[in-house]
Amino acid sequence: MSFALFLLTLLVVSGAVWALDSGWLARRREGKQPWWVEYSISFFPVILIVFLLRSFLLEPFKIPSGSMIPTLLVGDFILVNKYVYGIRIPVWNRKVIEVAQPERGDVMVFRYPVDPSLDYIKRVVGLPGDRIEYRNHRLTINGDAVPVQRIEDYLSRERMQFSPRFVERLGAAEHEILVEDETPGFAPPARSFPHAANCHYNIDGLSCSVPPGHYFVMGDNRDNSSDSRVWGFVPDQNIVGKAFLIWLNFSELGRFGLFR
Repeated sequence: MSFALFLLTLLVVSGAVWALDSGWLARRREGKQPWWVEYSISFFPVILIVFLLRSFLLEPFKIPSGSMIPTLLVGDFILVNKYVYGIRIPVWNRKVIEVAQPERGDVMVFRYPVDPSLDYIKRVVGLPGDRIEYRNHRLTINGDAVPVQRIEDYLSRERMQFSPRFVERLGAAEHEILVEDETPGFAPPARSFPHAANCHYNIDGLSCSVPPGHYFVMGDNRDNSSDSRVWGFVPDQNIVGKAFLIWLNFSELGRFGLFR
């Protein structure tokens, strides 16, 4: 059971007890409230507030892997804006009110297409209708090479090794990426995926046409990321929200508020 479904179940049960007690049980009861009624009435407003905030405004996430290094590190706790890409029905994730669409460069949280019970986080690279090419570690969108600038190497404190670091510009967004030129450019798909015919692979890399209602995403740690190059496109109905703030990292307290 997902946490959203668990929270919804608690909300329904505690709300039902609160309504039942307000409308019927309280008038028939003599003496003290049963413990289960007392706890349900006490926790119902708290659960309601948490459910509304988490479903429609903000949701916290913890970064579990290094695929978004150097932007996001393992152990970062981030906040995700649930409203920015439209209001969706909780649990079922059906969009009911359109607000805005993802843009190139956004760091997006979404339900993993292979297993929707898992949440993934990657950077939006391709929008519906885009032609994406990633060959020899260089990204091209609709025939235009994405600008990159080499900066000082990145030192991984966990692996104690340096990686080539670049500043990449996607639309109006600038962010850092890691690219290891000595690794193979070819990223074979792990399995067949929906619209797989839109992608073509060779020894240098791949090219993909993003189908309507889908997005092509990649990790900032380009050569250590399982992303759309491997498991395909992210459908709009899988979108959770836009990441915008690091609010905690127990290993590096100074990372509060950092994001790019």
